[in-house]
Amino acid sequence: MLTLYRDAYSGLSKNTWLLSLVMLVNRSGTMVIPFMTIYLTRPSMGFSIAQAGAVIGVAGLGSVCGGFLGGRMTDRFGFHRVQVVTLAGGGILFLVLGQMRSYPLICGCVFLLNVVNDSFRPANSTAIAAYSKEENRTRSYSLNRLAINLGWALGGAVGGILASINYHLLFWVDGCTNLFAAVLISRFLGRASVTPPAEQQRAATEQTAYRDKVYLWFIGCTILFASSFFQLFSVLPVYYKRTLHMPEYMIGLLMTLNGLIIAVFEMILVFRLEGRRENLHYIFYGAMVVGVAYLMLNILPLSVAAAFFCMILMTLGEILAMPFMNSFWVSRTTHATRGQYAGLYTIAWSTAQVVGPSGGAEIADHVGFRPLWWVVGGVCFLSAIGFRWLKQSGPQVRWPKANH
Repeated sequence: MLTLYRDAYSGLSKNTWLLSLVMLVNRSGTMVIPFMTIYLTRPSMGFSIAQAGAVIGVAGLGSVCGGFLGGRMTDRFGFHRVQVVTLAGGGILFLVLGQMRSYPLICGCVFLLNVVNDSFRPANSTAIAAYSKEENRTRSYSLNRLAINLGWALGGAVGGILASINYHLLFWVDGCTNLFAAVLISRFLGRASVTPPAEQQRAATEQTAYRDKVYLWFIGCTILFASSFFQLFSVLPVYYKRTLHMPEYMIGLLMTLNGLIIAVFEMILVFRLEGRRENLHYIFYGAMVVGVAYLMLNILPLSVAAAFFCMILMTLGEILAMPFMNSFWVSRTTHATRGQYAGLYTIAWSTAQVVGPSGGAEIADHVGFRPLWWVVGGVCFLSAIGFRWLKQSGPQVRWPKANH
């Protein structure tokens, strides 16, 4: 077992490890989003579930804009500069958001915050690809996800405690960790990835992500899957609060469980699976498992044990799907187009953040939680069918090696 862990983590570059350390620091402060719905529906704020869901939807709209801008800026200015600027800007905006009380101001600040925050994501994804080799790229993304989820586990646990004391502490911690992550990238990660050469810029106009039909189909399936997955961080905490009367610290522990499972098992699982099958094979099964987990919320007796079991299932599906999603989109890029491919992938998840939480909140508000979980599980299955069709029918082409 020790040898397996050693082999799973070996061969990754120094910059990959440094970037993951930065992500660990940044995500350790991820406390606002998991508790945003509960925060807004507290008596002191006085907003409905639908209004809170709309705020999450506005955040997703900002993320869509941020994904597009971040992809373009990454190809233009390089991933190093974009990461530093967006992390610093996001940190300041978290501090500002914590002072907002008016609903229109909250919506406006959340939109701007997510434009800035999600401009970081294409730059970060491009950095991972630049710091890795083709044979260990999936593991490099998994290491980054491990750092994110370790940070998420710590942030969820601490966030639950802080929320029990004072919700405004969440905004201060989230903002300060953003600023600290910006300092770490500026200080320790080199200024790699400048504007591509002129010939690669010309190639980028011909090999664009927006004309790649296989990739566009993949993006559509990703939106379906992500719309369902995002219920985990938006409506599901409210479901646990209202039906099981879970305290905030218990909800935080559920989020912690998700991160800890990923931290312990994802790297060795990816190490065992990477290169054995096509990426879409694992993505299909991951989407199926997440769909089953949502259906179990209706099938199993309502209990804390069932909640933890469903979280374990969702985490397993996440482990199977998401690292290989990253490998799929990177496999279709060149150096000159990597930012726009990463940007479109970010847009897919951001679009899902608009559709998923707001749509889920509306269904929960008007017809209840049980119909919501049937719908969400069905959408997961639909996305899995789409990935399966793409695997069987879509040509698994890459751009010529000379352009990588």
